[in-house]
Amino acid sequence: MSSPDEVKGQSQKGAGEWFPYPPSKPAKLIAPIVLAYVGDALYEVAVRQYLVSKTNLRPNHLHRSATQLVSAKAQSKIVKHLDAVLSDDERDVVRQGRNAKSGSVPKNADVLEYRHATAFECLIGYLYYTNQTERLNELVEIGIQYMEQQS
Repeated sequence: MSSPDEVKGQSQKGAGEWFPYPPSKPAKLIAPIVLAYVGDALYEVAVRQYLVSKTNLRPNHLHRSATQLVSAKAQSKIVKHLDAVLSDDERDVVRQGRNAKSGSVPKNADVLEYRHATAFECLIGYLYYTNQTERLNELVEIGIQYMEQQS
């Protein structure tokens, strides 16, 4: 019997292709807060990779630059900016992520920013687990460039 992702032509075997630990269920069935948990880490790695690709590699500068791109405030701005280019399915994932109850209180962001940041991270996790690597890279690139233009 095929999983829903396999029916769509997306083999579960390759889901989350960086490591040999596929998720226990298809991405559509993973809780949005869990997708956000993974998406947070993936976006952090993407930002670090971006910063290392630039010329100024002083650790303090890298940390400050990364913080400006991965903060809840930045992710909230990014997800709002991306709305115009998202598919209906992606908007649905963002909506689910925004409405997810995390159980924690943000310390450096207001609740609305935090929810939008969770929505962005959920989208990143979803794209990763559905093997939409090109789309994931495209949206991360749009987000990083947008935030770089803001500063």
